Formats: sequence, C-alpha cells, structure tokens
Amino acid sequence: MSDDLPDSLIPYDEIVQEALRAVVGRVLGEIEASGGLPGSHHFYITFKTGAPGVSIPQRLIERFPDEMTIVLQNKFWDLKVTPEGFEVSLTFNQIPSLLIIPFSAITAFVDPAVNFALQFQVQGAGEEPEPHEEAENDIPPATSEDGSNVVTVDFGKKK
Repeated sequence: MSDDLPDSLIPYDEIVQEALRAVVGRVLGEIEASGGLPGSHHFYITFKTGAPGVSIPQRLIERFPDEMTIVLQNKFWDLKVTPEGFEVSLTFNQIPSLLIIPFSAITAFVDPAVNFALQFQVQGAGEEPEPHEEAENDIPPATSEDGSNVVTVDFGKKK
C-alpha cells in the first residue's frame, strides 16, 4: 500500500464518532427506562463544558472551564435521554444541579465495573485539554488497569 492515499470524500471519522456516541445514548436510555443501574455498573462521563448545547450551573463552569467528569452511580436523578443528548440531576458539594449534555460534547465514557471505555475525538482539537479537578459528585475516580476494553478512535488526516 502507498503512503500517498488520497483524502477520503466520505467523512468516515464523523460517522464512526456519531455511531460510538449512539452507544452512550443507548446505554443511558436503557438506564432511564429501567429506573436505575444494574448490578455494580456505574459511569464516568467526561464532556466539554463550553461545547454548544451544554447547560450547567455557572459555578461549575467557573470550576471546570474546559472539561468536566461526572459520575453516575448512587446519587443521580431525573435522567432524561433524547436523540441529541441527556440531562441529569446531581449534587456538587451538597448543592443539587441540573446538567444538560449533548452527546456531541462527550469526550469519554467509562464503565469501570466491566472495564469498558470509549474515548471520542473532539472536533477542532489540536491541543491537550487543560488539567481539571475531578467533579467529586459521587465517588473517587476509579483507576484503570492494563488490559481494559478502551476503544480509541483517532482519525488523523495525512498531509
């Protein structure tokens, strides 16, 4: 094969990203329908706080100006899933907060109970995200071990 492959006229990277985000939507939709998480499943969802369509309290934007990770495990309620995204209520420092998050804003989805993770390419990203504090809305972050089922999709254009 040649290194001089032409750029694709089909946006495969966008199609794959959309399909993988649909996995997140389907999982959250099943949790909404069943009324709770089965077994020891729980989720870490990382998203861009400044992405279009994200609606979170100003105090959280100030604390997490670039990216934020939330935990859906024990203390969440009013989960509502739409084809475009989801909304959920959580507490931060014992203050209830409604978060509205489009699937397009999600950068990572992890279910540490079964060692499953998806990472998403952020459109227009060329820089590393700024370091941020963990959300602390439920439990401490889980540590990842080698051998995880992480799916990373990174389509770089050849120049």
